[in-house]
Amino acid sequence: MILPDGKSDDPNARLSWSERIGYGVGATGWNAINGIIGTFLTVYFTNVALLDAGIIATLIAVSKLFDGVSDLIVGNIVDRTHSKMGKARVWLLRISVPLAVATLLMFFVPANFPSAAKYVYVFLMYNLVNTVCLTFMQVPYYSMISLMTTNGEERGLLGNIQQIFQTLGNVLVNTFFVTLLAKFSSSIETENTQAGYTGAIFCVVALMVVLVLITVFSTKERVVSDGMEKAGQKNTGDEVKPLAAVKSLLQNKYWVIMFFAMLCIFFVIIFYSIGGVYYALYIFKDMGQYSWMGNSISIAQFAIMFITPFFMSKFGKRWMYAAGMALLTIGFLGFGLFGTSKIVMIICNVLKGCGLGISGAMAMGLVADSITYGQLKTGINAVGMGNAGTSAAQKLGLGLGTAVFGWVMSAAGFDGALDLQGLPQPAAVETAIRFMYNWIPMIMCAVICIIFVTSFNLDRDLAKLRAEKGIEG
Repeated sequence: MILPDGKSDDPNARLSWSERIGYGVGATGWNAINGIIGTFLTVYFTNVALLDAGIIATLIAVSKLFDGVSDLIVGNIVDRTHSKMGKARVWLLRISVPLAVATLLMFFVPANFPSAAKYVYVFLMYNLVNTVCLTFMQVPYYSMISLMTTNGEERGLLGNIQQIFQTLGNVLVNTFFVTLLAKFSSSIETENTQAGYTGAIFCVVALMVVLVLITVFSTKERVVSDGMEKAGQKNTGDEVKPLAAVKSLLQNKYWVIMFFAMLCIFFVIIFYSIGGVYYALYIFKDMGQYSWMGNSISIAQFAIMFITPFFMSKFGKRWMYAAGMALLTIGFLGFGLFGTSKIVMIICNVLKGCGLGISGAMAMGLVADSITYGQLKTGINAVGMGNAGTSAAQKLGLGLGTAVFGWVMSAAGFDGALDLQGLPQPAAVETAIRFMYNWIPMIMCAVICIIFVTSFNLDRDLAKLRAEKGIEG
């Protein structure tokens, strides 16, 4: 049936390209904010607000305890939401402006505050942005893949499109953010000033609000049951108890693997994102070099995802994800061993970008399929909680990565005030940057690749369950 808005209400629908793209553009907006937080927040705190890297790392690590709990709370809220717009889109509409305002405030640490008050301010604002606002943005957004259609191939395509637009957010940040910092900076000698960050952040959050609103008004939630009534199982959102949903997810080996994989890959992303800025500042001695370092990854990631759907239909999401992890491993290994020339470094980063694009394009489709697998096994609809767990894994990876990076830099003797005095950082700082940019990410990607090759048979097992219960998909 085609509704007056031109969108089919068939839960197993194939979507129009306008709706697919409408869904994707929102990811460009909120992931641009994610990218700035992941790449530039630590630099802002240490080089503009002149805060201690070790203390900042500890505050962020403590914040992750609240962040993980908030994902579960928001996931349960999504599961229990009933509105004319559905379960998820209404939250995107409600949170876009608060997220914009909170992000601006987070990058505006008052210079006249006493030192202790600055750290309190950072803790509060970081949690407002990440624990509250981004959680209410990401959990509903990711849940939309499960709520827009039950079609497995369409979900894979939506996941791919989401990753394309999400990566576009990174490309925009890598390409223009340093330029915006310089444009708004109050100093001709450095981009790292309060005025620079205030002006640049305002441009980004304004764009985010517009793109998220496009997603809200160009998409439709069709799925109420994901075929569960047909299987004779209860699935009403009001009947889902949080503890029961969490238990069902922990009993779902494929969801657990995806949780672990998402946590690790976002830990890796934060290491090469923050590491790239510090690499440019303290190894290349030029922050402007970050643009080609970041974009050699992001543009390759962006480009490869236009062809991944064709390979996905041939090889399946599992093997594509494993191949992506293998390329990431090779890229980090090559950069660490042979990164002595710009051309070699670009080639290695292109391999990383291709690997990240291939695996990233599969990720949310695999998450949606793993949640459906769990529903068919247990009869419990944990769409909101399942996607909340995935969002928690991403934010835990980002937060813990940021914290570990800060702790290591502090232990190596990094002091942002040395730059203002024209003094060099200790030699251990360069060693720490190289180690965190190359070797830790390589090890983590290799581990994920091995797990997928040896233990991940979701496509096969989900197909069997659907066939047993007579459910299309």
